[in-house]
Amino acid sequence: MMIIKHNLLLKYFSLILLSVFLLTAGCNKKNSKLDPNRPLTAEDKRKKNIAEGSGRSLGKIIGAARGGSTNYEFSYSNPMWRATLETLDFLPLTTVDYSGGVVITDWYSENGNNKDSIKISIRFLSNEIRSESIKVIVHKKTCSSNLQCSTKLSSSNLIKDELRSTILRKASLLEKASKNKK
Repeated sequence: MMIIKHNLLLKYFSLILLSVFLLTAGCNKKNSKLDPNRPLTAEDKRKKNIAEGSGRSLGKIIGAARGGSTNYEFSYSNPMWRATLETLDFLPLTTVDYSGGVVITDWYSENGNNKDSIKISIRFLSNEIRSESIKVIVHKKTCSSNLQCSTKLSSSNLIKDELRSTILRKASLLEKASKNKK
C-alpha cells in the first residue's frame, strides 16, 4: 500500500514540477516574445507589417499571379494548344497531355497504304506564339511485304516546317480573334 502512495505522490510531484516549468519558461525577459509595443488590433498589425515590408497587399498578390513564373491557362484559352488540335484533327491521337505540353498521334497512313506511315509528336516549350515555342517530331515507319517494319526519324524538314507554320498561323488567328472579342 505504501508503494502505491509513493508512486501516486511521485506522479503528482512530477506533474506540478512540469506545470511550474511550463508556466515560468516564458517569463525570462531576454527570451520574451511579447513586445510592449506590439499592435493589438488587426488594423495596427496590418500597418506595422506594411511599414516593415513584411505585409502583402492584394495588388501584389494579384500581380504575382499574373506576372509570376507560373502561368495557368486552360487548354481552350491557349491558342497554340487549340491550333495544334485543329491542325491534327484528321489524325487519331494517342496521347494528349495539356499539363505536360505533349500531343502524340497514332501511326497514320493515307489511302490504305500499309507500307508507309507516320507518327507526329508535338511538344510545347512555351505558350508564346513563336516558332521556338513548339517542337515537331515526325517518325516514319516503313514496312516490307513480309511485315518487317523499320522506324526512324523523318529526314524531311518539309513536313515539320509545314506543320509548325500551319499551327503558328492558326494560333495567331485564334489569338487575334480572342482579342477582338474582348
